[in-house]
Amino acid sequence: QVQLVESGGGLVQAGESLTLSCAASGSIFAIDAMAWYRQAPGKQRELVARVTSGGTTYYVDSVKGRFTISRVSAKNSVYLQMNSLKPEDTAVYYCNAELRTVPTLRDIHWGQGTQVTVSS
Repeated sequence: QVQLVESGGGLVQAGESLTLSCAASGSIFAIDAMAWYRQAPGKQRELVARVTSGGTTYYVDSVKGRFTISRVSAKNSVYLQMNSLKPEDTAVYYCNAELRTVPTLRDIHWGQGTQVTVSS
């Protein structure tokens, strides 16, 4: 069984910073990519940032230049450094992992979500 546990959410003012952390545990053969999604009230869940095992990153346009995703493979962990936060960044942030518990089977796993609230 695989678990993703997130931490680091909270309430901040506009312009401040937060760092989200996510650690995967359990019977993991390999992690191919990790990502952060977010879902604001009344909106669809959107991909915020993603990093592959090879280090390739992706960011949604609205966070480019402000957010940085990083990964520590040895710890099966991913981080999201969020700077210059805006009220529109307010959402529940979810950690996501594309991983294999056996060499030939890839699956998607989600964390429970962590609330980020940015006040103006």
